[in-house]
Amino acid sequence: MDDLISDLPQSILESILTRLPIRDAVKTSILSTKWRYKWTSITELVFDDKCVSSYHNESIIEGSLVKFITRALFLHQGPINKFQVSTCHLKSCPDIDQWILFLSRSSDVRELILKLGEDEWVRVPSCLFSCKKLTRLELSCCELDPPPCFKGFLCLRSLSLHRVLVAADAIENLIWNCPLLENLALSYFDDSLAITIRAPNLKQLYLEGDFTDIFLENTPLLRSLSVVMYMADDMAEQFELGQSSNCNFVKFLSRVPCLVSLTGRAYFAKYLSVGDDPGPLPITFDHLKIIELFEVSFEDMKEVLVLLRMITSSPNLEELCISAGACTSPAEAPDSLDIWERECPADWTFKQLKVVMMTEVDGMPHEMELLKFLLGSSPVLKTMTISPSTYFKRDRMDMLVELLRFRRASSEAEIIFLQE
Repeated sequence: MDDLISDLPQSILESILTRLPIRDAVKTSILSTKWRYKWTSITELVFDDKCVSSYHNESIIEGSLVKFITRALFLHQGPINKFQVSTCHLKSCPDIDQWILFLSRSSDVRELILKLGEDEWVRVPSCLFSCKKLTRLELSCCELDPPPCFKGFLCLRSLSLHRVLVAADAIENLIWNCPLLENLALSYFDDSLAITIRAPNLKQLYLEGDFTDIFLENTPLLRSLSVVMYMADDMAEQFELGQSSNCNFVKFLSRVPCLVSLTGRAYFAKYLSVGDDPGPLPITFDHLKIIELFEVSFEDMKEVLVLLRMITSSPNLEELCISAGACTSPAEAPDSLDIWERECPADWTFKQLKVVMMTEVDGMPHEMELLKFLLGSSPVLKTMTISPSTYFKRDRMDMLVELLRFRRASSEAEIIFLQE
């Protein structure tokens, strides 16, 4: 019987081999003499813990993995477009330097991904910055120190740094010197960080960690923004004082006119509320369709105003997800409820809003006013899903009855009240 697979064009064989785990791709060398070196020309090398057998001895696993990767590189022929190592077993391994040096001597590597164990940081060798054609770079648990002569990755479109030891100014310069950058993710840096992001082609941004301040200085094309903002107790206290006259809301969001999706978690709503109330915003988010804002304190008047300003500056909003958070400020006086009449335009309409979800609801006055406003201003609303907090104190039936009494602009709006 003829070996039909072996006679397939090289491009098809390479496509088949690339879809196999590299350990299985290497094993094809025993099929026949024709197959002995076919795997050595695949252009994507992806290594993980499955490349070697499992042992109880950590040093044996590390040694076996290093040997496997080194041998694969030594036998490889032709260009390597993608090189990825994802493992928790490699620590301060000098062989990593040799692998990156090998890759830097080839002008073809486009994607470089190092996801290493979290016990200690691995210092990335300076030869990494000689990989001029990189379009994607992902580093995890690494120490990064760009050399003074580094002029940037001119082809880079995607950059992800997770738990990377690097100076704030080095990050800013790295981002600025990647003019084609479209996707950026920064998470879990060792120290609290104030960062300025200048990336004129950036479309997606993910930030997570202890950020003391964030400046989006040149991001006119940004479409998707997700921020998970943690902070130490002393920084949280400074936020509580709110002494700054500058409005973080305006400073942070006034330069993202093309935003389509916005997600904020942890202290993000608190961060936006710092500073004087700017009144009606100087920008309208005409493209913003999805807002997800978590841990909003409805007992903090400034956070309520942030939420109100945000949604009434988004005329084409389609989906809104709000999660109530614990109170971090003294309760507001009952007369503060008049902001809903004072600040909400009488003729305001969410012409595109179809889905609303609100979780961790306690039935507080400002929560109920928000739900009332949304129901009465959303003529195409399909579903409003409400999930009470675990510590809900009111009678749930009383809250449901109050909700059902609110005027609905949409005859098709369905209120879904989740009991658990």
